[in-house]
Amino acid sequence: MEQDWTVRRVPAADGADIVLHSIGIGPGIVVVHGGGVTIETYRRLAIRLADRFTVHLYNRRGRADAAARAEPYDGEQDIDDLAALLAHTGARDVIGHSGGGFIALRAAARRLPISRLALYDPAVQVDGLTPTAWLPGAREAARAGDIARAMALTSAGINTHSAASRLPLGLQVAICRLFLRTPIGRAMGELLPTTLDESALIHRHDGPPEQWAGVDAAVLLACGADGPPYYPPTNEALARVMPHARTLLVPRAGHDALNRAPRHLVDALAAFFAAPVTSEPAGS
Repeated sequence: MEQDWTVRRVPAADGADIVLHSIGIGPGIVVVHGGGVTIETYRRLAIRLADRFTVHLYNRRGRADAAARAEPYDGEQDIDDLAALLAHTGARDVIGHSGGGFIALRAAARRLPISRLALYDPAVQVDGLTPTAWLPGAREAARAGDIARAMALTSAGINTHSAASRLPLGLQVAICRLFLRTPIGRAMGELLPTTLDESALIHRHDGPPEQWAGVDAAVLLACGADGPPYYPPTNEALARVMPHARTLLVPRAGHDALNRAPRHLVDALAAFFAAPVTSEPAGS
């Protein structure tokens, strides 16, 4: 049976409204989306989990129906908003994707009441495993208003496994100019300065994996077999220090697999969230 979305306004710690989009039946899962996108790319995932779970989507600050983001950006508002949503919904399970995975992991390290945390391609910098040399040039181009060049540098810097990243930069910029004419390209272009700020924050938190050893939630560290090559070693390093973590390499999956929501990934997430946990979440 087709289900309907419900939309509610949840008060944030600073008095702003967080607009919560929910669907499904069963235990609650809060999704923390990645950078450069809005919740629209996660609706397929939510719908495919909705027969077993109540899935909560929300736009992080500075996007779509969300309130403005505090500047300079330090990620604290993101953690506060997630705390408010966990308190409002009673959910204790979280999915974090890419930059949203970094936010969700920081929240778990702060002992927010999270029982199970599924991270897909979490943008967590561990011992310099993730490339960073592209970021200054991309930020300089964005400040100059050359979004196509900034996008090309960002894409090549992040997607090191992609054949497109080895094309001449001028050709990559031309491709990005065409992409910026599409609806999703325009949306990503508008959000690119925000994405670059988040990338800079993530890179500033580079360090040994032991800085995350205090995360006591059950953690699934997933990444795609067809995605960037730095996610598997990052996940393995994190899994070695977290007491209740394991890794999952998802076949036939790239960085956008969580948005595409193939059945084998959805079923793996559902199995993880249905499994019992051995300890109470922090803060419960």
